[in-house]
Amino acid sequence: MTQDAVRPDGDAAAAFFALLRGHPGQTLAIALVIAAFVLSFGYVGGFFSSTRLSPNRFVDALEANSGHFPGFRRAHSKGICFSGGFVASSAARSLSSATVFDGSLVPLIGRFALANGNPYSNDAKTPVRSMALSLRPAHGDEWRMANNGTPGLPFGTPEAFYQLVLAGTPDPRTGKPDPEKMRQYVAAHPEFTAFGERLKAHPFSSGFADDSYGGIDGFIFVAPDGTRRLVRWSMQSEDPFTSFSPAQAEGKSANYAFEDLIARVARGPVKWKLVATLAEPGDPNVATELWPEERRHVELGEVTVDHVESEAPGNCRDVNFDPLTLPSGIEPSDDPLPFARSAVYSTSFRRRAGESKTPSAVAGQSVSSPQ
Repeated sequence: MTQDAVRPDGDAAAAFFALLRGHPGQTLAIALVIAAFVLSFGYVGGFFSSTRLSPNRFVDALEANSGHFPGFRRAHSKGICFSGGFVASSAARSLSSATVFDGSLVPLIGRFALANGNPYSNDAKTPVRSMALSLRPAHGDEWRMANNGTPGLPFGTPEAFYQLVLAGTPDPRTGKPDPEKMRQYVAAHPEFTAFGERLKAHPFSSGFADDSYGGIDGFIFVAPDGTRRLVRWSMQSEDPFTSFSPAQAEGKSANYAFEDLIARVARGPVKWKLVATLAEPGDPNVATELWPEERRHVELGEVTVDHVESEAPGNCRDVNFDPLTLPSGIEPSDDPLPFARSAVYSTSFRRRAGESKTPSAVAGQSVSSPQ
């Protein structure tokens, strides 16, 4: 499928940001665009109810809303692979017995991507980005994670997301969601409006290298002494932050964000601090609610990216970044979303694994940082 064949709602993210900034008081309009944005937002592409929406039906819905691009991920379709290493802090070893925290250099691979389902989309239209990683210690369990640059999510259960899918599905006659269905959904889900308010106040970065990425869901860290703690983690960029502006893309190619990342890595390694936030009793373990800023933060270590390359056989292209691929010492919590995400990611992976592959929009690239 060519870029011209993509449905108009594939550009929902661009409309979302324009609407929030241009009409901050119009709650219903914001809700409509968030709904369309969510349908193209791959990180949430794993929520389903076993009695209402199976993994196969959800992947079908992603394809219907974003277009079908054989061989590509059904969400976060436009991406680039990277590799590097992770070195844990001594503080990390007191929180979890996972081998990745033993202080040695842990090789890693990963993938940066845009949060939509079109592998040929224009970078300027999707300022929400993701960073997926696979940490692979020489003698221990692998740890995979999928992180995004948003302040939580607008839903905290598979059921709420399913209802949002129904409310936000475009009417075949108009190509847009039914405003009345969305009005009813917003009225029944105050957490949806709260997410919209957080998103309006959230500054998006100028590119991949200066962006920070959150895990959003809660997981259990098991310490060497058996102590169990509910945590959320985030990747905090060490590059100076510059806020996103549509003007920065003027005169640049549709792949400018990836090109900027390639140029940045060519100048030197890019680094992030992996930081854990520790919950206190009573803190909600639901993705719609953020924990107070005063919660204890522990620096777990540093991630270094020193090589980027286009997707190809044998690199990140063929990895399913399943959030439940966890090492001993890190366990799922009672947050239901990672379980649903895992099931849908697996379904999407199986589909694209059996399809012919075509080059992505970011093809033929490979660069390493100077030693």
